[in-house]
Amino acid sequence: MTNTILLPRILKIGAGASAEIVSVLQSFAVKSPLIVTDPVMIQLGYVDQITNHLRDAGICYSIFGETMAEPTEQSFAAALILAEADSCDGVIAIGGGSAIDSAKAIAILARHGGKMADYKVPHQVDEIGLPVIAVPTTAGTGSEATAVTVITDHKTDEKMLCLGAGLMPQAALVDYELTLSLPPRTTADTGIDALVHAIEAFVSKKATAYSDIQALAAMKLLNANLRSAYDDGNDRAAREAMMMGATLAGIAFSNASVALVHGMSRPIGAHFHVPHGLSNAMLMPVVTAFSIEGAPERYAKCARHIGVASRGDDEATANQKLVDALVQLNADLHVPSPTAFGIDPDKFRAVIPLMAEQALASGSPTNNPRVPIHSEICSLYEKIID
Repeated sequence: MTNTILLPRILKIGAGASAEIVSVLQSFAVKSPLIVTDPVMIQLGYVDQITNHLRDAGICYSIFGETMAEPTEQSFAAALILAEADSCDGVIAIGGGSAIDSAKAIAILARHGGKMADYKVPHQVDEIGLPVIAVPTTAGTGSEATAVTVITDHKTDEKMLCLGAGLMPQAALVDYELTLSLPPRTTADTGIDALVHAIEAFVSKKATAYSDIQALAAMKLLNANLRSAYDDGNDRAAREAMMMGATLAGIAFSNASVALVHGMSRPIGAHFHVPHGLSNAMLMPVVTAFSIEGAPERYAKCARHIGVASRGDDEATANQKLVDALVQLNADLHVPSPTAFGIDPDKFRAVIPLMAEQALASGSPTNNPRVPIHSEICSLYEKIID
């Protein structure tokens, strides 16, 4: 049996990596890039850091600076118009997962047309879009190294999962210095998102020997450094480790898959506008407890590898310690329940059957070690309300 491994053609990691944008553009013969970002990245000066390099090199560029969390096709429609009007031949994504996911979608639609619904699973996105150079500013989604994008259908609130080699950025410039200004809440949410990526990739039914290596390395880096980055945003060593961990976790799940946490998380984000990493965090302890019986040895290995269980602990003890550690992590990072977040419990309960249907339709739950039925997903949603 063989496995196909997808990676960016160019992956630069470390302090100052984003400064190499010009040589990367030249390697792909991109002469007129569209910069896809959000207002915060512009305000923080990160976009200026990139455009200064472009101006010095005489490269013309256009900027679409209105990407939004939980992007919809409508949210970046203006970017497609701009890309066509300015004859853009590449896309630079500056920001978190929403900006990078938007950029991937823009790159495909700008070259091939159609609607994002045409590209959602089960369609395999092998179409090659405009070259995408991803410059992540959060240590979380790993989108800079994944062949995945998630775009919400604004009419149905469905989070459309799109997969395929055509969605892998051609280059990723992973510069941890761009995360030093992240506020604690964003640090926590994106960091837990990355930890979920690593653990789900490791326990996924599609895990491979290659993805296991990336996942184990990622979860160890992330668990060891997330609290430090949350407590002190200027802890450069912790920020660097988090950035490396997030990228490794992205590589792991892109080549293995995510599972039930992500399947259940997307509908929460779509219906109640909960940040993706935060909804993952709300779900992770209860979903892990539910899933352990499907792969107890794998979850126990996670517990021992990240140091919450010892080699002397038996399987059951190690797995209980893993669940306890995830609960404690949420407490330390002040992760709210849906109710504490501000969601009306009755409104949440009213859409649980629909969210369970949407979770199953995404396909992610079938990768879970213990594959749930509709009623079991409903029960898991019930458990996190308070």
